[in-house]
Amino acid sequence: MFSLGSSHRFYLYEGHCDMRKSFDGLCGLVVSVMQRQPTSGEVFVFLNRSRTHIKLLHWEHGGFVLYYKRLEGGTFGTSSLKKCELSWSDLVLLVEGVQVVKSIQRKRYSLPQKQLF
Repeated sequence: MFSLGSSHRFYLYEGHCDMRKSFDGLCGLVVSVMQRQPTSGEVFVFLNRSRTHIKLLHWEHGGFVLYYKRLEGGTFGTSSLKKCELSWSDLVLLVEGVQVVKSIQRKRYSLPQKQLF
């Protein structure tokens, strides 16, 4: 069961990761490169060089959980991810393969206020 949600903090590993790494290898990257603690409850996201595989490492009560997804076609888009900390919505879009090219937030039109005399 996928037990992640918006209450977690998500960190993207900058660079590419060897997908042969398992729990211990990924924990080593978290400690040595990302300067974080793997048992903190945060979720760490790793992509391979060609961005066709993604792994999420997460500490739950009593042990690590490793989520792994491989795309049969296409790649995971990371061009819009400039920072290493991801929001829940960024992670969902990344895992689902949705890439936001351009986002424009428009002002809402409001009706002029009527003046009462």
